[in-house]
Amino acid sequence: MKILSKKVENRQVLLTVEMEPAEVKEALDNSYARLVKKTSVPGFRKGKAPRAVLEQHIGKENLLEDALDYLLPKACADAIQEENIEAFTRPVIKLKQKKPIVFEAQVPLPPEVKLGDYRNIRIKPKQVKLSNNEVDAVIEELRHRHATFEPVERPVMVKDVVGFDISSSIGGKPFINEDGAQYQVLPDSPLPVPGFAEQLLGMKRDEKKEFKLKIPEDYPADLVAGKEALFKVKVMEIKEERLPEINDDLAKGAAPDIGTLDSLRGQITADLKKSTEDEARLEYEERVIDAVVYQSEVDFPPILVDMEVDRMISQELRHWQTAARSREEYLERLKKTTEAELQEKFRPYATQRVTKSLVLGEVVKAEKIEVGEADLVAEIGQMTENAGPKKEEQQKFLNSPQPREQVRQLLKTQKTIQRLVEIAKDSKKKIKKGKKEAK
Repeated sequence: MKILSKKVENRQVLLTVEMEPAEVKEALDNSYARLVKKTSVPGFRKGKAPRAVLEQHIGKENLLEDALDYLLPKACADAIQEENIEAFTRPVIKLKQKKPIVFEAQVPLPPEVKLGDYRNIRIKPKQVKLSNNEVDAVIEELRHRHATFEPVERPVMVKDVVGFDISSSIGGKPFINEDGAQYQVLPDSPLPVPGFAEQLLGMKRDEKKEFKLKIPEDYPADLVAGKEALFKVKVMEIKEERLPEINDDLAKGAAPDIGTLDSLRGQITADLKKSTEDEARLEYEERVIDAVVYQSEVDFPPILVDMEVDRMISQELRHWQTAARSREEYLERLKKTTEAELQEKFRPYATQRVTKSLVLGEVVKAEKIEVGEADLVAEIGQMTENAGPKKEEQQKFLNSPQPREQVRQLLKTQKTIQRLVEIAKDSKKKIKKGKKEAK
């Protein structure tokens, strides 16, 4: 075979291979020998039909296609070996012509990452501040959660709980129908559809009302999304929210094991501080990683992004299937979104993921980060700590080869990020002349 090798952008090699007639003849002979044994030809026992008869029965093109299915991958592998190419994953093969047989193979090369001076990156963590207003907001939320609702004789107002009978339809088909429904009137509520709460405002007990509302295009039930619904309601009862006083009784109702308002405020403050610190930590880690990526030069074959896009699409489809209320709703969602649209949606995020993953992988090598057996055992123990009766089953699963390696890689990534954070926070190290602190 004749091979033309050419390096192209994005860490790929383009091979153009022309097959010798003898190689094609051998592949056709092998294909005939393979097909004649499993093809029923009238007038002949299996395996006994002459080649000319078999070609007439199945078609010369089909015989050639079968031969190429075996010939091209082997010829491509031979060409890669002959050219001393380090293929990162399977090449993409395309037949260019049949006389003579010429094919092209796009061969992905291993990614190339050149880290910048990441050890000189300095980023100041943002100070975590907690205000009394945030604590007060949580207490106010607890008041609403423990509020009582008492009947009133006046028109419906915001935050009232309304008892009503409702019937509705879309295009003559039933939509939401219920007697004695309970509904809190909250402004801009999207439930059951946007605008419904506003229609109840000002209604009186025993009053009836009929109105139409358009179902949003992004409504979870795709079968009715974008359509108009006709609603009929009759108000049966109006209840007003009565908030409890902010005192020890509220604290006991919200958290019986705490008991006093001061203790409740202390617990809320501690919980808010922890969640705020966790958010700040994650945000800081992202800033550090972004700074390391920004300084790095990363070149990789597009197939890595394609593979990540495929993973993200699979996750999205599983999410749709789980969230759908019926098989019809899931199929309707699939109809409205093409694979090309999903690929376009996910490609930028997939590119970012691949880039970050490759850079972190290179930092692992540079920092010689390892995960010991004790770390692995401890992590699996922590992951299964609250598994209850299934703890032993989960531990057995996580200790099988593939999941165990995934846990190891997860720990390795966490250690790598922690190492980068330590570097970025280290104010004692001198910053080289000409370098500025990362923002």
